[in-house]
Amino acid sequence: MSKLTKILIVLLAVFSIVLSAIVVVYVANSDNYRQKSGALQTQYNAAVEKEKEAKRELEDRKKKYQQQEDALNNKMTSLQAEYTQIETKLKEAEREKAVLLQKVDSWTSITKDFYTTNDKQGQLLENTLEELNKAKAEKIKTTKELNETTNTLIEKMAIIETLESEKRRLIEAKAELQIQVDKYLQPIGRTVEAPVPVTPERTRVLPVMPRTKDIGLKGLVKQVDLKNSLARISLGSADGVKDGMKFHVTRGDEFICDISIIDVDAEESVGLLELVQQPPRANDSVSTNF
Repeated sequence: MSKLTKILIVLLAVFSIVLSAIVVVYVANSDNYRQKSGALQTQYNAAVEKEKEAKRELEDRKKKYQQQEDALNNKMTSLQAEYTQIETKLKEAEREKAVLLQKVDSWTSITKDFYTTNDKQGQLLENTLEELNKAKAEKIKTTKELNETTNTLIEKMAIIETLESEKRRLIEAKAELQIQVDKYLQPIGRTVEAPVPVTPERTRVLPVMPRTKDIGLKGLVKQVDLKNSLARISLGSADGVKDGMKFHVTRGDEFICDISIIDVDAEESVGLLELVQQPPRANDSVSTNF
């Protein structure tokens, strides 16, 4: 046997061993690759499912996002419209504010003038009321003097009327006496000479006026309500007080005010304060005549 044959046999044996080893390794690796391929296929299938799930979730999120975007767009449109309306109203409010400010300035000026005029009118009214009260107080004094003068005049007229009546009686008596004297003198041719009057004859007879007298009621102030201009006095219907009667309030010789009676009880009365010169007080004197 030649060396070449031996070498070929050895190479064939070695090749056979190597090939067997390769087959063994291939078979072993083939099983591993099959297992790995199954695992990879499983992973691939899982990845595909995850991809599909991710796509579905992405689509859902896109839809939700689109819905949210549409809702936001609608809200933005609505807010834009509201903003436009508010801006328009704001401009109108600013215009109205400007007009109102003009009116406020105008009314402020008018109010200042009004208060100035009102103060002047109030001062004038106070002065007028003060003069009126003085005039009323003077009127009361004048009325008192007039009443006294009237009473004196009435008394004198009553005396004159009495004298006139006495004069008429004397004239009548004189006429009767003249008739009787004539009866005695005429037979002897004589008559009585007409007497010369000592005082001139009255050419006008004044009318007889009825005599008057003062009511003469006197009492005290019991209570005063200055807030309502009312006062209560110690005289009532039992004393002859009637609605509408007027009492003069005095403190010593000083005139305080008048009280015009509006409500009468048996023992006391209530009236309104008039011609107030100073506030009346309890225990001030009241009377119908000064």
